Amino acid sequence: MVELLPQRLEEFRDLRVVHQPAKLRIAFAADNLKLNQRLDYGSDSQDGPLITSDDSSAGVRAGQPNYVIMYGEGCFNSKRQARRTVELYQKYKDRVNFVVVDLDQKRSDAQQELVKKYYRGYIPHVVVLGKSGDALYNSSGEVPSEKISALLDKALQ
Repeated sequence: MVELLPQRLEEFRDLRVVHQPAKLRIAFAADNLKLNQRLDYGSDSQDGPLITSDDSSAGVRAGQPNYVIMYGEGCFNSKRQARRTVELYQKYKDRVNFVVVDLDQKRSDAQQELVKKYYRGYIPHVVVLGKSGDALYNSSGEVPSEKISALLDKALQ
């Protein structure tokens, strides 16, 4: 039996990623977004995932606006944009799909496609997609909530 144990563990290696506790999920289409309460906004410290969620379905949803944030855990600009993201989520959660991609962690195929299509090497990176999937906003750097809110309001019309 001891000789079979390494084989059995090898068979289940990929399942460890699937069965992570919800607070450790790092790439998801999200419900119940929450900001990591340990974030240090004054430094590039590694504070873990910036945003956590209770749900983890993959990628954008067709037929509705999508807000996508791609960030690095140790970037103070990403931390501030994460705070704005959670505030926007509170306002639009029933009408807009929020996708969170932690670039420091393993991503699903759907999130990897988003990274490949939109990410340009700088963080934070925000993308707003209209109902038809067209990019209404696609840029790196911090974005004021008011600007994103105006884009989301337009996408919802």
